[in-house]
Amino acid sequence: MRAHPHTPPRTLRFVSTLAATLALLGACSDGGPTGPVAAGDLAPGATSLDRATPTYTFAGIDVPDALATQPQGINAGGDIAGWYVDASRHSHGFILHDGAFTQVDYPGANNTMVRGIGPDGTVLGTYRNDAEEPVAAHGFRRAPDGTFDLVHYAGHLYEIPQRVLPDGTILGCRHDHDTMDSMDGVMITRDGATEIGQFASMNNGATPSGHLIVGLYTSTSGQTRGYTIDDGVFSDFMVPGSTQTSAWDVNPRGDIVGIYRNAAGFHGFVRTAGGYTTIDVPGASATRVFGTNARGDLVGTYARGGVTRGFLMTRQ
Repeated sequence: MRAHPHTPPRTLRFVSTLAATLALLGACSDGGPTGPVAAGDLAPGATSLDRATPTYTFAGIDVPDALATQPQGINAGGDIAGWYVDASRHSHGFILHDGAFTQVDYPGANNTMVRGIGPDGTVLGTYRNDAEEPVAAHGFRRAPDGTFDLVHYAGHLYEIPQRVLPDGTILGCRHDHDTMDSMDGVMITRDGATEIGQFASMNNGATPSGHLIVGLYTSTSGQTRGYTIDDGVFSDFMVPGSTQTSAWDVNPRGDIVGIYRNAAGFHGFVRTAGGYTTIDVPGASATRVFGTNARGDLVGTYARGGVTRGFLMTRQ
């Protein structure tokens, strides 16, 4: 596997404008930053030609009346999936397509979290009922026609499906009564299921072919580290200067996105051939990047005033 340059992370710079945020995405009511950094727009599904110096246009994503909004994934067509918390503090999944939110609730469940979205609009996630233990997580898949199927990893109590690839392969993790000692990254295909055998690990994303997988695990020293599995070869990595790093997604070109922590708090990152770029929403106390797509758009969350809000950063 090619060694990655361990250069200090660049910090993403926003150019603010007075242009309105995308109303169809629920612009942030607290005056979140907006505006493009000049560059030509890419067609949906196209990969960026400039990997080394990514720039973005920011728009907020807030489900109306939600206490918190958490986008988790974005597909090549720009459809966004995630979950939100309502006034009763129950969670519901959502799909954002062409400016309209569709609520996703697993039938009969008190809480639903959508975590990933495939190229055809299939979404993955978990559900849990209030009477269950806090770590309970039952996997499901929802087809574009609205029908649900259970996703279960045999031999364990719970599973978290995180991403679905074009061929239907599912990535995620399994666990039992905890999310540390019994958690392991898994891959579920039509031919069976496998796990990676790393402590407290989770497969969070992969290129469409599945040859490059990214995720997070806990090292023997107790440190959360990101990893890649490149054609079966496991390698871990840390954003330079971080105390924790977790990889949450990768696009077809191999650009990896995720979260790191340092003395200043939590930040998003993008790792390209040119190194690391830090993603910080101006004025936020924490920024986290969870998903990316073929053209390099990002989705994630930021915290401001004690409220968790979602964002879309459109790659320019």
